[in-house]
Amino acid sequence: MRDFRRIADSVAAQIAAGRLRPGDRLPTQRAFARRHGIADSTAGRVYAELVRRGLAVGEVGRGTFVRAASGGGRGPALAEPTAGARVDLELNYPVVPGQSALLAAGLARMARLDVLTEAMRPAGARGTGRAREAVAALLARPDWSPPAANVLFAGSGRQAIAGALAALVPVGGRLGVEEFTYPVAKGLAARLGLNLVPLACDGDGLLPEAVEAAHREGPLHALYLQPTLHNPLSVTMPAERRAAVAGLLRRLDVPAVEDAIWSFLHPVAPPPLSAYAPEHVVTADSLSKRLAPGLTAGFAVVPPGRSEQVAAALRSGGWTPGGYALEAATGWLTDGTAARLAAAKREEAAARQRIAAEELAGFALRTDPRSCFCWWDLPQPWRADTFTAAAGRRGIAVTPAASFAAGPRRAPDAVRIGLASPPRELLRAALSALAALARTAPEDTAPD
Repeated sequence: MRDFRRIADSVAAQIAAGRLRPGDRLPTQRAFARRHGIADSTAGRVYAELVRRGLAVGEVGRGTFVRAASGGGRGPALAEPTAGARVDLELNYPVVPGQSALLAAGLARMARLDVLTEAMRPAGARGTGRAREAVAALLARPDWSPPAANVLFAGSGRQAIAGALAALVPVGGRLGVEEFTYPVAKGLAARLGLNLVPLACDGDGLLPEAVEAAHREGPLHALYLQPTLHNPLSVTMPAERRAAVAGLLRRLDVPAVEDAIWSFLHPVAPPPLSAYAPEHVVTADSLSKRLAPGLTAGFAVVPPGRSEQVAAALRSGGWTPGGYALEAATGWLTDGTAARLAAAKREEAAARQRIAAEELAGFALRTDPRSCFCWWDLPQPWRADTFTAAAGRRGIAVTPAASFAAGPRRAPDAVRIGLASPPRELLRAALSALAALARTAPEDTAPD
C-alpha cells in the first residue's frame, strides 16, 4: 500500500507550485483514489492529512477545497489580489503604533553586565522571585490577588496550558472542553493522548449541568475552558455562572485549566475561576498578546497542592521559559510598559470592533466590543467551507467553524474573523470585500 503521506506531499507540492490554487475543489475521494490507484480509505487519509496540515478545508461528502495559504513564502499566487498582499483574518496578534519603541526603551537595562549575566542562566519553571512578584502584581485586581508563590513559568501561554493538561490528565483520560474551543487546545489534547469531551454552552458560557452529565457517563479528569472573551465566541461568563462552575469543580473534585490569555482586554470582567475555586483551578496566561507575538513568555497560577506536579510536567515537556525572555518580560512588567501597551490594545480592539460593526452591518455577528475577533453565522446558502474557499480566492483568510468544533457533530456554517493583525485600512477593505461576497450566491449554487 502506498504511504498516504507521500501522496499528500505530492498534492502539497502542487499547491505550493500554484497548480492548485486557493478555492479549487479537489476531486471526490473516490475519483482521487481511482486516479492514483489507491484504496478509497487511503484517499480519505490523504485528504485528512491535507486538512491537518492546513492545506484544505471541507467535509467528506460535501467537497474539499484548497485553503488559502497560511503565510508568505512560496504559496500560490492569489486569484484576485486587490493590493498584491494576502489579508490574514485567521491569526490574531494585536499590535499598536509605537509598540516597538516602547519595548526597545525597556531593553536598555538588558545590556547591563549584571542583568545579562543573570538572564543567561537557566530560568526553570519557578522563574525568579522578582518575576513571580511581577506576574502576581500584573494579575492582581480588587477582588482577587494571586500569591506570588503560586506562579509558575513556561516558554509561552500554549506551553503553560500543555504543562497543566499533561499534569492533570493521564494518557487516555477525559478532558471536558466547551463545544467550540481553542484549536491549539485540540491539538495539544491529541498530542498528549487525551480524549476530548465536548460540553454544551449557552449565551453565558459553559453549562454546569453539561459538566455533571458528562462526568456521570465517565469521570472527567479535568476541564479546559475560557471564561473571559471566549475564543471564538467572545462570550464572557458572568459571576453567577463562574460561582456555579466552581462549586461543581469542588463537589466533583475535578480540576480545571482556565485559559485567561485574552482576559486583559476585559478588565471589568468577573474575577477568574481561580478566585472561586483556588484549590481546583490552574489559570494560564501569557504576554504574547499583551506585549508582542515574538515574546514567548507564559505563566500560570497553580494551586500549591498541584504545583510540583505541574512544574515537573513543564520540565519534562521542555516547556520551561528562556532566561533572557523572562528577564526582559519582568522589566516590562515592573516599569509600566506592559500596562501602557495593554491599555492601548484595549482601545485598538474597540476601534476594530467598530469597523467590523460598520462593514458587516446587517449580518449575524456574535462578538464583544472588547474582543479581537467575531463569529459570523453566514447567510444561506453559504456553507463555511465554500465561503472560506471563496474568500481565499480574494486573498482573504478566515477560519471555518469546524476548526473550533470539539465534537464529531457537523459544525455550523459560520466563520471566525480575526480583527487584530492587518492595518485598520486593510481590515476595513477586507471586511467590505467579505460583506460583498456574502451578498452573492456561492459559485456551486449560482444559476448557469
